[in-house]
Amino acid sequence: MQREIFGRIREEEVFEVIMRGEVVEGYGNDKPYPSMLISGRTDNERPLHVVCAYSEEDDLAIVVTVYQPDPNLWIDYRRRKR
Repeated sequence: MQREIFGRIREEEVFEVIMRGEVVEGYGNDKPYPSMLISGRTDNERPLHVVCAYSEEDDLAIVVTVYQPDPNLWIDYRRRKR
């Protein structure tokens, strides 16, 4: 998060996206836990993607990666360009 090409990503920004973002892709077969891609904007309108894994059994969420999506690769930061 500190070496993000578009600028450092703060922990608060990750929390904002997880709480208010939307799941745009699901990876149900990921191991050891299913994961999902959450797309959202921070309080400052910065677009971010957060990949989280979740263990229902352990009631545990794990942030796998966080990045600011490249606008050349995403449509509205929610759909991949072909």
